[in-house]
Amino acid sequence: MLKRALIIALSSFTLVACSSDKEIKKESDKEAATPVETGVETEEKNQSPLTGEVQEKESTARAVAVMVNNHPKARPQSGLSKADIVYEVLAEGDVTRFLAIYQSQKPEEIGPVRSARDYYVELAKGYDSLYIAHGYSPEAQEMLTSGFIDNLNGMKYDGTLFKRASFRKAPHNSYISFEHIEEGAEQNDFDMERPPEALTFSDKGPESGEGSQSVMISYNNNPLFNVVYDFNEDEGKYERYSNGEQTIDYDSKDPVLVENLFIVEASHKIVDDAGRRNIDFESGGNAYLIQEGKLREVQWKNVDGRILPFENNKPVSLRKGSTWINIIPSSPGLAGSVSYQE
Repeated sequence: MLKRALIIALSSFTLVACSSDKEIKKESDKEAATPVETGVETEEKNQSPLTGEVQEKESTARAVAVMVNNHPKARPQSGLSKADIVYEVLAEGDVTRFLAIYQSQKPEEIGPVRSARDYYVELAKGYDSLYIAHGYSPEAQEMLTSGFIDNLNGMKYDGTLFKRASFRKAPHNSYISFEHIEEGAEQNDFDMERPPEALTFSDKGPESGEGSQSVMISYNNNPLFNVVYDFNEDEGKYERYSNGEQTIDYDSKDPVLVENLFIVEASHKIVDDAGRRNIDFESGGNAYLIQEGKLREVQWKNVDGRILPFENNKPVSLRKGSTWINIIPSSPGLAGSVSYQE
C-alpha cells in the first residue's frame, strides 16, 4: 500500500512509461463472442445490470448519467461513491470531467454538475441514460435540443431542479438531487422504468497479469489532474486519489472504491479555438484492465455505445462492483501516461 507522501510525490512528477485524432460515430462494433474468462459467469436473481451485485429486489430503474465537475475547486464532489460506472475524460485544456452513471443506487445529492460535450452525450446514450448537465458546447446543445437523448439541463432549470450551493462559487456550485431528477423526468414524461442491458460479470478474479498495487495516470502531466489508484487489499478494491487527496464524498465522507479500473487510449483532436475536442470512440485500441491488484493488457471496442474490454477478440467479463473508465489521449498513450508498481 502506498503511503500518502508517496502518492503526493507521484502526482507531481512527469511519468515514465512502464510498458509499450474524427467525428464520433454512432455505429459501433458489434461482436458476439464467449467471454475470455474460464470462471463461472453469474446471472443471479435481482442482479444489478451495471455492477453485477445482488439486490434485495429487481431494479427496473433507468440509468441516469450526470456530468460531474472535477475542477480542484469542485472537490470533494457529492455522489461519486454511489456511481455504478464513471468515465473520466478530458474536456478543454488539461481538465477532466466525470460522467457518472447511476442505476443501482440513488444518492441524495450529485454535483457539482458541469456542462455537456458531444462525446459525453454519446457515452451516456450507450446506457440509454437520462442525461443530466448544466450547460453545453454548441455541438452538445444541438444533440440535446434535437431529441438525441432524454435530458435535463441546468440552463433551463437553474434555481428549480438545479440548486446553487452557498459554500462554492459558480461554475462550481450547481447541484441536483435524485428527487429533483425524478421530478424533472415526470414533468417531461420521460420513461424511467427501463433498465439498461446488463453487462457481463464473473465471480472469478484474473488468473494472470502484472502486479499493480498502485497505478498512476497523468493527463498532460498536470499534477492537479494526476490520478493514483491504490489497491486496498482488505477491501479488494482500489482507492482513488487526485493531486494527492483521496476521492471521498463531500457529504458522507465515504471513499470511492473501484473494483474494475479500465484505462483506454483513444485519438483526441482539438477542433476549435476554445480547445474543444473530438475523441474517437469508434476505432477501438489498446487498454489496460486492472482488477484485484493485477493489470492485463487488453483492447477496447465500442459495443452499442459502450466502451468494453476485449482480449483475443473476445469480451472480458468484469468483476462485480463499480467500474471507472479513464480515457487518455493516444498520444502519448498508455506508454506515456500510465505507470504502475507492485
